[in-house]
Amino acid sequence: MYQEFAQVYDALMDDVDYPAWAAHYLALCKAHGVEAAALAECACGTGSLTVEFAAGGIAVTGLDRSADMLRVATAKARVRGLVIPFVRQDMRALALHRPVDAVLATCDGVNYLLTPQAAGAFFAAAYAALKPGGGLFFDVSTPHKLARILGDAFFGGNRDQVSYLWQNRYDAAKALLEMELTGFVREANGLYRRFDEVHVQRAHTVEELERWLGEAGFDSVRVYGEFTMEPAQLSDQRWHVAALKLGGNVEYAGE
Repeated sequence: MYQEFAQVYDALMDDVDYPAWAAHYLALCKAHGVEAAALAECACGTGSLTVEFAAGGIAVTGLDRSADMLRVATAKARVRGLVIPFVRQDMRALALHRPVDAVLATCDGVNYLLTPQAAGAFFAAAYAALKPGGGLFFDVSTPHKLARILGDAFFGGNRDQVSYLWQNRYDAAKALLEMELTGFVREANGLYRRFDEVHVQRAHTVEELERWLGEAGFDSVRVYGEFTMEPAQLSDQRWHVAALKLGGNVEYAGE
């Protein structure tokens, strides 16, 4: 997973406004009383968000279990003149040298945790990695999106660098979406090299996320609609989640 795909991931995500994503996460932190001077971004992928945080003067560590994605991320940071520690690490076993103000998992990272045990392991590790008063902030593709927008659908597209075929199958009983991706990467000689990868995501409900976060020790769990501070709706395609590790006097917007 994310091996060959790592080389073309940015080409396929060229319509994503990463500065806006970074700004929204920082707004979430601020709204919940978290001054994110130091943060860890789990499942950071090719580091597009990581470099935005670093460029803003934040001490950020990028973590991902894919060495291929991290190689792309490291090169991207170097081009921008940024020194960012990128660490190969499974988010379920998150371990940092020192606690941070915020732990982030963006762009569906938590959807790749396919069981309650896997999600619980990450939430517990994130809780342990936070300073008192810190927060965990992440987003998930919603059950509505995985089941009704992506489920059992076929997509295809072309870019200058890559063409792709994407077939999805949704298992309602297990709440799992299996995505079969076939890509054709254009080489320097004009020929195309084929690769195949299979990705699986789970559709977590609000109730499950709140329960697992509570079991990990988090307080004041809030689930918001996509890029808003409004409560989550079942029709949303993405939810943003904030959960605090309370300690001392912590105040945030709305409380």
